[in-house]
Amino acid sequence: MNKPNMVVILGPTASGKTGLAVRLAKNRGGEIISADSRQVYRGMDLGTGKDLRDYTLDGVTIPFHLVDILEPMEEFHLFAYQRLFHRCFRDITARGALPLLVGGSGMYLEAVIRSYDLREVPENTDLRRELDKLDMDALAGRLQALQPRLHNKTDLLDRERLVRAIEIAEATRVKRASSADGMPGVDPRAVGFMSPAPVIRPLVIGVRWERAMLRRRITDRLYARLQAGMVEEVATLHQQGVSWERLNNFGLEYRYISLYLQGLMGYDDMAKTLNTRIHQFAKRQDTWFRRMERLGVVIHWIPGDDYAALASLVDRWAG
Repeated sequence: MNKPNMVVILGPTASGKTGLAVRLAKNRGGEIISADSRQVYRGMDLGTGKDLRDYTLDGVTIPFHLVDILEPMEEFHLFAYQRLFHRCFRDITARGALPLLVGGSGMYLEAVIRSYDLREVPENTDLRRELDKLDMDALAGRLQALQPRLHNKTDLLDRERLVRAIEIAEATRVKRASSADGMPGVDPRAVGFMSPAPVIRPLVIGVRWERAMLRRRITDRLYARLQAGMVEEVATLHQQGVSWERLNNFGLEYRYISLYLQGLMGYDDMAKTLNTRIHQFAKRQDTWFRRMERLGVVIHWIPGDDYAALASLVDRWAG
């Protein structure tokens, strides 16, 4: 009864997670659910490390989900991701296939693995009028007062995301206060409570490379993507109506290539800075995974691209 019903393959950028997952899915009759916060967007391929050809092995295309489902101008939040994940999980298991959750976006992974209790909060017009009077520092202070242990620091960098985060935090605070006072909680019709989440028993496997090797993989992949047309990809997105501000909010590749395209950085400086930032991002991913372990998530680590170790773990725990 306690046998895992989903395999999670996580790891930092450029660690080869997708290749391992595709091989496992082909051998075990699995389907892949992406846990990548940017690969949900169409047209963002080289910049996110997305290559749909990766899902085909020996002429067999593995079903994959939550990739290329939105336009870059559309907003996507954690609640929406968790809701779509649950739908995919139910569909895959109903077909008798093995769900494989694969990615490196820590918040998305944790929302699934630790079964976050998320709710969709409607816009609060009165609160937004009040927040319109505050500058960014005041907004950041208000959010941190509501959520002292704030995990998603990117909310502090963009006014729209910051206002939305405060809106959600305020709604959560009101609901908790109402419940504590013995009063009815927030109307589920207004908050959009999800249907009961499926029971998930994940086998979590992490991909870990020796640090120098991972650094080499990150750098080699970056320059390969630049040669393959990553700058042109970002230029095309802007020509199609994606603003520089929006591209900046996507971070990393889209932020620094946008600066180069606007003439605010030279090419060599852009590439060097971007390489450094991606290495730093990989370290933050590793920090997030260690935090998950401290919170009780058991991660079975395998060395690099050791498929035999991956398959052995799945055979042992998932049967």
